[in-house]
Amino acid sequence: MKKLISTLSAAVIALVSFTGVSNAADSKKPIVIPTHNWSSQVVMAYVIGGIFESMGNNVKYVPADSQAVYESIRIGDVTISHEVWESAFGKSFTTALEKGGILDWGDHEARTLEDMGYPNWVAEKGLCPGLPDWTALKNPDCAKNFVTPDSGGKGRMLEGPQSWHGDLIPQRVEALGLGDLWTVKFAGGADALWAELAAAEKEGRGTIIFNWTPNFTDGAGFTFIDFPPYTAGCRPEDGGDGKCGSPDGYLKKAVNADFPKTHPAAAAAFKKMSFSTSHIGAMASLVDIDKLSHEDAAKKWLADNESVWKPFTK
Repeated sequence: MKKLISTLSAAVIALVSFTGVSNAADSKKPIVIPTHNWSSQVVMAYVIGGIFESMGNNVKYVPADSQAVYESIRIGDVTISHEVWESAFGKSFTTALEKGGILDWGDHEARTLEDMGYPNWVAEKGLCPGLPDWTALKNPDCAKNFVTPDSGGKGRMLEGPQSWHGDLIPQRVEALGLGDLWTVKFAGGADALWAELAAAEKEGRGTIIFNWTPNFTDGAGFTFIDFPPYTAGCRPEDGGDGKCGSPDGYLKKAVNADFPKTHPAAAAAFKKMSFSTSHIGAMASLVDIDKLSHEDAAKKWLADNESVWKPFTK
């Protein structure tokens, strides 16, 4: 009888243990990670996916619109977002958050700035004396150094894809009274911005482009223009006159509300993940400077930075 009781007790303990492990284990359902159209975001997608895979999770990558992705997360088609830039995507994120189904999963250490600026050699060559003060752009002798074949005789500013910010920069140019000297064109993607940097330097002409930090250009030398300070409500979409620059903002993470339930270990690790400006710049640099594929860049970054990411998994 004692032997039977002992055997039954062992079976019960084993069953409880197995049940406990089952309840704590992550789902085999893939964690869906979105990829957008700038290097750091795509490399970080594969970095985070690699971390999840090292924990035994399945991962799926899907191209996604950088504004619509928060609704996709909210309804469960996408699992996470790892680069929520306040200036560009904060409104879309907040709208989804207010509807429910998506969770604010904390910020990265890095702070962000997204605005128009110039490579440091523009100032070194004296192409627009007075920069980074935006009022230097009022000088016709400055604007003429930024003319391109498609700019109609005006200085050209090259914005990112129009899907990122809509008409924010053209509205600012007009609001600040710069429209007679400057025109804004839109790039097809981030690669076009970096191609413009290289072309302008080769041709010896000035260039003003949309850029952001953290990015690989942090190390290469890039200066943002000092536009009038951002204040809440200053942008046209918020009822303002548009005479303001961009805010220093968060770089946030977001998850589908069910993620902590279906993938508790991965969700806990993702909540701990916090990358610095130098981490993110290095990820982008592996693609934009070293010319690795996004996947290979992520593998190299993970191999070289185990001391950074392994603590997230514990």
